[in-house]
Formats: sequence, structure tokens, C-alpha cells
Amino acid sequence: METTVRVAVDAMGGDNAPSEIVKGCVDAVNEKKKIKVLLVGDESIIKSELGKYTFNEGQIEIIHATEVITNDESPVAAIRSKKDSSIVIAQKLLKDGKADGFVSAGSTGAVLVGGQLIVGRIKGVERAPLAPLIPTTKGFSLLIDCGANVDARPSHLVQFAKMGSIYMKNVMGVQNPKVAIVNVGVEKEKGNQLVKETYPLLEACDDINFTGSIEAREIPAGQADVIVCEAFTGNVILKLYEGVAGALMGKVKESMMSNMKTKIGALLIKSELKKVLKDFDASQYGGAPMLGLNGLVVKTHGSSKALDIKNSIIQCITFTKQNIPEKILKNI
Repeated sequence: METTVRVAVDAMGGDNAPSEIVKGCVDAVNEKKKIKVLLVGDESIIKSELGKYTFNEGQIEIIHATEVITNDESPVAAIRSKKDSSIVIAQKLLKDGKADGFVSAGSTGAVLVGGQLIVGRIKGVERAPLAPLIPTTKGFSLLIDCGANVDARPSHLVQFAKMGSIYMKNVMGVQNPKVAIVNVGVEKEKGNQLVKETYPLLEACDDINFTGSIEAREIPAGQADVIVCEAFTGNVILKLYEGVAGALMGKVKESMMSNMKTKIGALLIKSELKKVLKDFDASQYGGAPMLGLNGLVVKTHGSSKALDIKNSIIQCITFTKQNIPEKILKNI
């Protein structure tokens, strides 16, 4: 019998909370019958939002929280002082085994600190990286790390490569995923000190399919399935990726609406254009899992809409069924 996956969701975190968060939760339970959402936040506000929708009430439970952690607070201080915040309560549900996953669009710092202090790292894992899926011409790649560890050591990157490979194989179904390290050239002797020290360690790993260095321009072409780097580089890649995609899409739409001729052309290619734009829409993949923890913590964009939240919740199903933390424990 199929087990119900329980996902704790921070209802109060993010630019569009709680309306888009609640809508995303409703969409998730309406799509998947074996999900139960634990919506954590102000009970009266959540009830008001839920009243707008029709859903199986047995699949959504409200967990009251009186406090909210904001982006302008010190993450460590907030996690320690705001014990009744939606982020802290939701992560405690995960730690105590009352939830199988946790999703938040709230303060990135607080989610990361809470993941380390409340949920805790898997034994043997030195650092827990954020790992979003990014669209490519071949489908998608995992960018690891994109925001959790800006000052990483070679041993950290080796673990990132191993955890990324486990995730891509078991959650995303990519057999023998290709692993590459971000570099300024493909030659082995190139790179900063971190890359030069990490490269031979990755070469020596017989449990990953290491293919060498990858330059940033090769990432959108899908030349590797797991893109390894420290968080400073990863975050720059991710933000530039999003910025260029947004600017390019904006210019395409602008040019198609410039005159009658282009408008007619736009109508003719509308369906194909929508397909292309959807392929490069990162929201279809959900949020970024924080790998290496004793439970699944998923961080979505602060500007997340209902679709991002829904897909982040659904993302928890495969992760839970495949028991990713146990696989990471055995391989690290």
C-alpha cells in the first residue's frame, strides 16, 4: 500500500505569502492523493485563505505559529530566539519524524541555519549544500552548491559531487550522471587553488562519473548532469542564468509585438514558443533541496508563486520514497 508523504510548509515565508503558498498547497493535494500538507503559520490567516478553495480537508492540517522570521533578521539569532516561528516549528516537525519534508520560500539564511541546527546533518557529511535543478537544452542539470557554503574546501566539493550524483540517479532518474567541476577552462592545470586541489580528488572517486572541468558557457547546453562548485560561484551562475533568461524572453516578446507583421508571425509560432519557454522555466522543477541533512529541506525562491510551491511539495514524494538520506549515509 502506498504511503502518504507528509510535507510541512512554511505558510508565512516569501514575498507572496500566504496567498500563493496556500494555493500551491491546495494545488498539490488536488493533484496527488498521497500527500498530506502541514501548513505552519497563523491559523486564522491560513483558514481564511483555504476558504477560497475546494480540496480534501483531510490532506491539509494547520499547525499554528505565532512568529515569522523576516529576511532582515540575523538567521542564527532568529532561529534561536523565535521558537514559535513558522520555520522553526516546521523544521522541528521534520526532525521529530512528524513530517517527511519541509518547504519554505522564506528567509534563506534562516532555512539554512535551521537545517543545520534543528534537522541536523547526516553523520559524515561536512557541509549541506543547496542544489537547484536548472534547465538546459538537454533537460536539466543539478547545480551544487548555489548558496549554502561560500567558503568550501576540496573535501566538501567531493561530497557535493557524491550527493548530487545520488540525487540525480535516484530522484531524477538519470543513470550514471555526468559530474563536472566549474572552471575557467577545461585544462587540468587551470583554475583557482580550490579547483586545482579538488580536481584530482574527483578523478580518484570510483563511485561517480567525473568528466572533468566545465566552463559556464557549457552549462546551458547540458554538458554535465551535476555541476559542482562552491556557493559563491554557484549563486553567481544561478542569478546570471535567471537574469539572462528573463531579459531574453522579454526581448523576444517585445520584438514579436513591435508591428503587425511580427504579431502575425507570433500567432503562427505561439504554441511552439510556449513549449520552448516552458522547457526553460525552472519553476517546473520545484525548489532547491538542501542535501546532506537528516530530512528533506527544500528552499524555494522568495518570489515563488503557487506553481513553485506545488512542484516543491510534489518533489518531496520521490525523495522520501527513495530514502535519499539513507543512501547518502551509506556513500559518504
